[in-house]
Amino acid sequence: MKTRDTIQSFSDPLDTFVPEGAVEAYRGEPSNVNRRKFIKLSGVAGGGLVLAFTLMPKLGIYDADAKEMAKGKSGDVDLNAYIQVHPDGTIRIYSKNPEIGQGIKTGLPMIVAEELDAPWSKVIVEQAPIDPKRFGAQFAGGSLSTPFNFQPMRVAGATARAMLVAAAAKEWKVPASEITTSEAMLMHAGKGKKASYAEMAEKAAKMPVPDPKTLKFKDRKDWKLLGTRVTGVDNHAIVTGGSLFGIDMVVPGMLYATYTKGPAVGAKVKSANLDHIKTLPGVKDAFVLPGNGTMMAFNPGGETYLPGVAIVAESTWAAISAKRQLEVQWDETNASKDSWKGFVSQAAELAKQGGGKQTDNKGNVDDAMKSAKATAEGYYTFAYVSHAHLEPHNCTASFEDGKLEVWAPTQTPTNAIPGVAKLLGISPADVTLHQRRCGGGFGRRLENDYVREAAMISKQIGAPVKLQWTREDDFAHDYYRPGGFFNMKGAVDQDGKASAWEAHVITMTPDGKMPVSAGGLNPLNFPKDMVENYRVTQSMMMSGTPTGPWRAPGSNTWAWVEQSFVHEMAVAAGRDHVEFLLEMMGKPRQLMGAGRPGPGGGGPVPALNTGRAAAVIKLAAEKSGWGRTMPKGRGLGLAFFYSHMGQIAEAAEVSVDANNKVRVHKIWVVGDIGPVINMSAAENEFEGAAIDGLSTMVGLEVTMENGRIQQRNFDAYPILRIEHAPEVEVTFLQTNNNPTGAGEPALPPLAPAVCNAIYAATGRRIRTLPISTEGFSI
Repeated sequence: MKTRDTIQSFSDPLDTFVPEGAVEAYRGEPSNVNRRKFIKLSGVAGGGLVLAFTLMPKLGIYDADAKEMAKGKSGDVDLNAYIQVHPDGTIRIYSKNPEIGQGIKTGLPMIVAEELDAPWSKVIVEQAPIDPKRFGAQFAGGSLSTPFNFQPMRVAGATARAMLVAAAAKEWKVPASEITTSEAMLMHAGKGKKASYAEMAEKAAKMPVPDPKTLKFKDRKDWKLLGTRVTGVDNHAIVTGGSLFGIDMVVPGMLYATYTKGPAVGAKVKSANLDHIKTLPGVKDAFVLPGNGTMMAFNPGGETYLPGVAIVAESTWAAISAKRQLEVQWDETNASKDSWKGFVSQAAELAKQGGGKQTDNKGNVDDAMKSAKATAEGYYTFAYVSHAHLEPHNCTASFEDGKLEVWAPTQTPTNAIPGVAKLLGISPADVTLHQRRCGGGFGRRLENDYVREAAMISKQIGAPVKLQWTREDDFAHDYYRPGGFFNMKGAVDQDGKASAWEAHVITMTPDGKMPVSAGGLNPLNFPKDMVENYRVTQSMMMSGTPTGPWRAPGSNTWAWVEQSFVHEMAVAAGRDHVEFLLEMMGKPRQLMGAGRPGPGGGGPVPALNTGRAAAVIKLAAEKSGWGRTMPKGRGLGLAFFYSHMGQIAEAAEVSVDANNKVRVHKIWVVGDIGPVINMSAAENEFEGAAIDGLSTMVGLEVTMENGRIQQRNFDAYPILRIEHAPEVEVTFLQTNNNPTGAGEPALPPLAPAVCNAIYAATGRRIRTLPISTEGFSI
């Protein structure tokens, strides 16, 4: 698996990985599936038609055998079964990617069922095994599951349908072109013939696999399932307490463990009261693990784990109770000394000095500023935040006879396997990972540190172990969304048009060379391609606090700065904000981003489309009643952002009272993410993104002093309460563009839309997140 390096077409850094083949998948080019990569498995799992194939093998390969398979030299390999049409009428469809609440376990099989022309009532969805050799990359991140898998899933469904049609044509002695399908039934109108898929399944298994180039896919107008509202396949099990999540896992002979790491990243264990801990009720053992690194950079496929003290007990309660009595002396010689107050002070000095390393430049910003009709300046600050997912980290691991079995709620299972194998000194083939449903992730479960810790504890204790982090562990040892600082300057010319844009980005660095994960600013189409004069400079401050992708990484902060400052420029020009923003977009055109160079890469890929952007902006303005007269203390705000291949505009109506208490009355979210796969899931993701964005911007921040995180639980990290949730109206422009994911793109525009609305209501410009630091509450 290659690390994402130069792909900048997604407008925000994923900082996780974009596997080989991503560029082709993003372009919507034909999937890397051909006839020789299919295999029929008759007489398996009760007979019928069992269709298996390799799914886009370029998307994540680890071992030599799999690489050979990707080259078409696999020989007799064990390919993965995606579709099973059983004689009893049921249709089993495997869903390959992790489910973290985004609905992909339901969405991917829906695509197959649509092309198969099968009713959802007959479909049984099963989580596919985690096996990179058979399935390629299996991950949930970057809103990539839908765009990467849409076409391959269509191929799978259409192939199975074609084989069933071919079987019926042979049986009835009619041309295949005369046979129609509907609701898992085959029909020939001329002869009055009719048969169910179940009746024809065994015969279909004997038919040759058609060349994918000959397949005919449904026109969108003929879709019956896609675009409708389908409830999640796990919903009943969730509400009835079924065992789905990692935290629910129980295996025979299992013990329970906690793992205590240093108060500051990089601390090592000097001593601990282990003798006392071992005497406590239910405790089986307590020991120090030395770790193999002083600081963990975000690395989902790595093998590093931090030093700490493991407590193993007969129950979770016994382990956590003992943890509360644990006393550890830490060596903090090489530990982080980070101070948020220090960063704020240092950044202010850097902003005053100006300059920094120039990373992008075109035109002449200085001349444009001098000749401008009006200018705008603003210094923006945003804090670190935590992922704060509902289910604390956990992992069940069993190391025995040189083999590891793992039950993990991870977003990157195929990354976890090689990393933990290297840590234990075994082959990836000796690691079996069972995917468990994730109780939230938002990017945090892309990293697999908790998997490695569980594996090391199991190896040490010689028994199956469920490692359970506490909520305090989650807060203290996150890969946080990094804080940052932007010093912005802009100009409008004599006609009131945007003429210059300058951003001085002040961020953190772990090594003095590169920004922290999710802390840099990749070159973006907007506003670079919209103004003649554009300059970006960057300054970096040393930091030892781990960071990583947080919902819509990069975009989640840059959108607030960018779209707030566009509003500042519109105000400086005396222009209507929507009119000014649309003018910046210019004529409809498809802008391009960079592709991955070298083998496995490709050329430029589509990025921001100004026509699609203008369409969602206009509709958001229309839906919100833009331009209407508002009462005193009430205002409308709007923002747009292109993120994770989605074009999203949001409008917000807010009121602010004399005590700076903000009430967000309604949010309008308008998105173009191509055709919606599951309307229920898409609405849920857009509504959730808006609420998550609002909760974060109002009062959430992580600060640290002497390397220690100061917010350790929800009492100090006030997630938005339900009584403060606004009405959210979601509208999709279902265009014919390739579909993309919905989990991330609706979050970035929320904060600037609300902040612009607060300005409209009060005349006060918010340049600090969370807004509670500027005296606002909700």
